[in-house]
Amino acid sequence: MSEELNIEYLEKDKHRVFNEEFMPYIDAMYNFAFRLTTDEDDAKDLVQDTYMKAFRFINSFQKGTNGKAWLFRILKNSFINDFRKKSKEPNKVDYQEIEGFYNSEDADVDVVATHDLRTESVRDLIGDEVANALNALAVDFRIVIILCDIEGFTYEEMAKILDIPIGTVRSRLHRARILLKDTLKVYAKTMGYTQK
Repeated sequence: MSEELNIEYLEKDKHRVFNEEFMPYIDAMYNFAFRLTTDEDDAKDLVQDTYMKAFRFINSFQKGTNGKAWLFRILKNSFINDFRKKSKEPNKVDYQEIEGFYNSEDADVDVVATHDLRTESVRDLIGDEVANALNALAVDFRIVIILCDIEGFTYEEMAKILDIPIGTVRSRLHRARILLKDTLKVYAKTMGYTQK
């Protein structure tokens, strides 16, 4: 009987820790996921996957440590693993969607254009030069900019999240900022900023 009570207590404690330590960061997790994937549905899936893993492995979370950093590490690892898996898969085409488009009244038969729908949707959603420049960075550089400059993690926290040495965090962040700066130079000039 006491074993059943103990299991029930542990389950309640697990839910309490999950709700107190992880749920307050769900918006930050979505923002991070969206900045990595640049797609709303992919970001939602990534956040859901992250929270499912966090709940499943909650016993490995050390109470009193940074729950946000722990979640970010899980999300980053899930994104990288999914990114690798997708890069090895051949591109998939939904022929029914294509057929439906060309059979619809919206199709202009005289004009055949190929569009990157992901890029167009991001442009429509964000429309911000800084966000577009950030999204254009390679994943490793984008992640360090997001973690440091947007989410405010320390170098030590970033090193734990990314599982790399602090020196690598610093050099990667430095390189990412230079790339971002170079990308935004033209935009800055059009906005009236001059370089001193």
